Amino acid sequence: MQRFRHRHLIAALAAAVTATPVAAQTLYVEAGRLIDGVTADVRTGQCITIESERIKAVGPCGATPAGATRLDWSAFTILPGLIDLHTHLADLGQSADLAAPIKASPAETVLVGARNARVTLDAGFTSVRDVGTYRGLTDVTLRKAIEHGDVPGPRMWVAGAYLTIPKGGGELNGVVPNEELPPDLRLGVAATPEEAAAKTTYLLDHGADFIKTIATGAVLAMGTEPGAPELTVEQLRAIVRVAHARGKKVTAHAHGAEGIQNAINAGVDSIEHASLADEATLQLAKKHGTWLAMDIYNGDYIENVGTKEGWPAEYLRKNRETTDAQRAAFRRAVALGVNIGFATDAGVYPHGLNARQFRYMVKYGMTPMQAIQSATGRAAVEMGREDVGAIVPGRYADMIAVKADPLADIAALEKIDHVMKGGTIVR
Repeated sequence: MQRFRHRHLIAALAAAVTATPVAAQTLYVEAGRLIDGVTADVRTGQCITIESERIKAVGPCGATPAGATRLDWSAFTILPGLIDLHTHLADLGQSADLAAPIKASPAETVLVGARNARVTLDAGFTSVRDVGTYRGLTDVTLRKAIEHGDVPGPRMWVAGAYLTIPKGGGELNGVVPNEELPPDLRLGVAATPEEAAAKTTYLLDHGADFIKTIATGAVLAMGTEPGAPELTVEQLRAIVRVAHARGKKVTAHAHGAEGIQNAINAGVDSIEHASLADEATLQLAKKHGTWLAMDIYNGDYIENVGTKEGWPAEYLRKNRETTDAQRAAFRRAVALGVNIGFATDAGVYPHGLNARQFRYMVKYGMTPMQAIQSATGRAAVEMGREDVGAIVPGRYADMIAVKADPLADIAALEKIDHVMKGGTIVR
């Protein structure tokens, strides 16, 4: 028996040694032009020292440090890895089939999410805020798989599920009676402030990184109207109290002005869409420092592809009623200096095309540098992160390289030449 225990002790120690991470290789990256994500400077002659997934130093190039490998990216503009604040990786994607989410099992949904994660990372988006899935907590599973190295993908911060009223914009309406939907498709349904608080606690206890609320109806949900308020101020306040007490942020899907104002007054940290925000609403957002995450690209995709593929007429009608209004609100928000982060609603259109939105942000009022910062340093601020979004010491070595100059043509970001995540070259 003693000999048996001894053999097992040796095996356990060997396993522990094997599991110990090997010291990461030191990289010395020579940049052609460097955009750091937090300043408006474009620097040349800069080299980035990377150790153990993190940026150790940024400064004028010199001799390669002892033991380091020099990576020659002198022909490229180097930027921080991009951040999309509104994605739906752990979901099936939008189509004409309303029943698609219920037809796919949770396992199938996660596997589809793994594919979505890979193409998103390849497109240069090394971090995403994933703002909800019909199959509750599949986003948590996908995030863990990426963290464990089981599948390639961006760093994910996930919501777990939508906090929504019964038959609201976060429900799978129009397929079967909602009460007959599987429980994991209704994890966030709440009819009272007490239920909303309890559901918030449940999601945070089960791995959500932040909370996504549905404060108005939705464009892509049957039987709801974008301008109509849904969760009440009392429900929203109950959610915010629970989340903020645990150091977690809350965002609100809200198209209509009244619903946006309800959410801001309840203390949410950010607003998704903000399509029908009027002047008073934008001024309120500025006063409170509330962030806007406005997906101003995908209205064109819904109109073109949705019409061709036969998406529900209700969807197409609501998209037409909100697209131009949202772009006008975006232009005004930029002029007012409201906080705006890069957010695309990826999943409505195919994942990997996220960078198409940059052109729209420039067209509707941002400078190319403002658009870049909205997806790098500014996006990190919105998420409350100090480990991503910038090429400065201490942050993760998440970077992209492009041959073309994105400040001359922002569409250059639609074709990334190289991607690095945590000091590892993805491509």
